[in-house]
Amino acid sequence: MSIQWNTIIENAINFRHQLHQHPELTWHEEKTAANVRKNLDELGIEWRECAQHGTVGTIAKNATGKHIALRGDIDALPIQEQTALDYCSKEQGKMHACGHDGHTAALWAAAAWLKQHEAQLPGPVSFIFQPAEEGGHGAREMINAGALDGVDEIYGWHNWPAIALGKAVCPDGPVMSGNGVFTITVKGEGGHASQPELCRDPVLAAAAIILNLQQIISRRLAPQDAAVVSVTSMDAVSGLTVIPHEAKIAGSVRLSKPELRQTINQLIEDISLHTANTYGVSAVVDIEDRYEATINHAQAATRYRAALQTQFGEAWLSEDTTTPIMASEDFSYYLQKVPGAFALIGMSDGEKFHYPCHSPHYEFNDQLLEPVVRVFVALAGGPKP
Repeated sequence: MSIQWNTIIENAINFRHQLHQHPELTWHEEKTAANVRKNLDELGIEWRECAQHGTVGTIAKNATGKHIALRGDIDALPIQEQTALDYCSKEQGKMHACGHDGHTAALWAAAAWLKQHEAQLPGPVSFIFQPAEEGGHGAREMINAGALDGVDEIYGWHNWPAIALGKAVCPDGPVMSGNGVFTITVKGEGGHASQPELCRDPVLAAAAIILNLQQIISRRLAPQDAAVVSVTSMDAVSGLTVIPHEAKIAGSVRLSKPELRQTINQLIEDISLHTANTYGVSAVVDIEDRYEATINHAQAATRYRAALQTQFGEAWLSEDTTTPIMASEDFSYYLQKVPGAFALIGMSDGEKFHYPCHSPHYEFNDQLLEPVVRVFVALAGGPKP
């Protein structure tokens, strides 16, 4: 059954709104996956389960050209939505605050159009609906389950509220940064606040560690190396007259080059341990590496830029957006395995859709769906809608 282009886009918007009302968190996307699979069934697209809640649909399996994969992520965030949308989240404490509902809807719409023109495709096309992007290493698990088997190139995107609608970035090399998290447990000797000389104050030591960590970026790395070390919390809850036994520091690391990771991690550990020692306390440092930088392959990025220019015009490039941005994406796992590229595509219209991703006020701009689907169709080699 043939579906008109305008109907596909309208259905994609409705699909997104449905997903938005029923967000599911990382590795709990059971109903979302079922919804995706039902819609693929209705399109007549064969799919297979991958990494539990992941789904890979493939068309034009016998075509002889390059096998292209297109990816969308499906998970939401543990955020209480604070928008006035008539289709806002119905799930307490859960929200599609990063636009993954839009990514999923755009991928479905691309699949709907390309399936109707399957015989015209130069090569196979796979549609990767991936769970657990939000810190869950979903891409890694999809790869381990065979999502990239036979794939020659892969493409993905992320909506970006800080970029204007009609603009985008897709550089050669790094487009998004790698990340990691750390916790530092400072152990001292607690006691009465009136007798500090009998204590070993972990709060004072933790404060000194936080200050000393600031030298990593400003004094220990080259100015040309984009990186961030952010201390995001300190927990040393105690009574008003009690020096506690322990203080905990936590934070985040962002790095534009994979080779910076070992240096930054080592500096976090060394500074923490040595600072603690000078205050007569001890420290235990735990560092968890998460995603590596998302690094585009030059040839694939060139193809992507050509598609963006065709869709948005000669002035498509967001020249005031410096890359890599310091946010992270597990699309990096795919680009470590096969050639491909990732783009940040703007959606701010100057009045709305400017709240950042992960904000409880975030709104996805439905005007972005149609142009993104057109770009995906072009990347897959399908006929222009």
